[in-house]
Amino acid sequence: MPRPGSFVGDLLDVLEAAGFRRLYANRLLAQAADGMTTVALTSYVFFSPERQATAGDVAAAFAATLLPYSLAGPFAGVLLDRWRRQRILVLASLLKAVLVLALGVLVALGDAGPGFFAVGLLVLSVNRFYLSALSAALPHVVPGRELVMANSVSTTSGTASGLVGAGVAFGLRAALGDDASTSTAVLVVAALTSCSAAAVATRIGPAELGPDDAAAPPPLRRALAVVARGMVGGAVHVARCRPAARALSAIAAHRLVYGLWTVATLLVYRNTLHDPRDTDAALAGLAQVVAASGVGYFLAAVLTPEATLRIRKSTWVACLLGLAALTQAVGAVAPVRHVPIVVEALVLGVCAQGVKICVDTIVQESVEDAYRGRVFALYDTVFNVTFVAAAALAAVLVPASGTSGALRWGLSGGYLVVTAAYATAVARRPLSAEGRVAAAA
Repeated sequence: MPRPGSFVGDLLDVLEAAGFRRLYANRLLAQAADGMTTVALTSYVFFSPERQATAGDVAAAFAATLLPYSLAGPFAGVLLDRWRRQRILVLASLLKAVLVLALGVLVALGDAGPGFFAVGLLVLSVNRFYLSALSAALPHVVPGRELVMANSVSTTSGTASGLVGAGVAFGLRAALGDDASTSTAVLVVAALTSCSAAAVATRIGPAELGPDDAAAPPPLRRALAVVARGMVGGAVHVARCRPAARALSAIAAHRLVYGLWTVATLLVYRNTLHDPRDTDAALAGLAQVVAASGVGYFLAAVLTPEATLRIRKSTWVACLLGLAALTQAVGAVAPVRHVPIVVEALVLGVCAQGVKICVDTIVQESVEDAYRGRVFALYDTVFNVTFVAAAALAAVLVPASGTSGALRWGLSGGYLVVTAAYATAVARRPLSAEGRVAAAA
């Protein structure tokens, strides 16, 4: 029987399935490794004493690491619908470990040039492919009625595990110092953790995670045609699946606004709240902001399943977007101080994770399994492209200090527009469709 009313109860419910337990353990280890890698690279690129970050620098880094894979994401989605997803989890984890070790070597050599960013791009590309496989696999290990709980538990726990990994990385920095050798050590630990994730994935049955009608890869001469047809088929399927299309549009707009806030916050800590030469203090302050966001993610995992028992998921998404608009408005008049920013990060964490849990579930429920991998790869592409677009806008709109009242009011207005547009779109849904998509919307 379901255990109502708590994150722990939801976790115990979904952990009763052996398949989910293995997928869950794989996610926790993989995202812990991601947290370590992120801290090591962020420290090396943005928080080295000899470097002073600007919005343009941040935009260039995001574009170099996210944009190429974003454009290739739909092609990866076709592979997710043709290859065994269990095999993808094993091989992707091992490949990430190798690439992270290569990054460690480059950091030890003091290389921050094109080669460094190229390897970083490969790490992120493999990681997004891996996370898409996780999302597409989830409906195979839990029943449909528990998808909201499973998404809430797995995505939130994965984020928390990433924060634990980040905490390990910060601990190593505190113990060993903030030089390149410490970043290298963190990357080595991250690579070993990725190998552990691969070992866990080998305990999942080869056919357990789908796809349901997996076919052998086509001959090389036909591969490009298959990928192109798959991209078109996935896009057409999303266009016809209104709940998924609306949800992806809403989260794309949210990511655009949230990305601008993220870049501004990074610059505030790097260049305004602390002496630019005191990178340890800046990184420590930013770590508290990240931790507050993590608390918000956990609260979203507790609140979202309860809220969606009482109201539609689309209504909850609109409520969260409206709360984000209010939070940005308060931030526009609040002083630029550490405590208000931490509180703001907590509330935005609730909004961001709550929206993602609902969108993940809407896509999983409304998209056919034969298309699910392609759609989730498209979902990740939307995630990355809108964040890169936000960084590019930040290069123009955000000063090096990260502080701008006009920007904050603009972010609040942006969230209000997204809220109104999404609420209007779901309200226009014909009543005759209610029975077919009630669970998805």
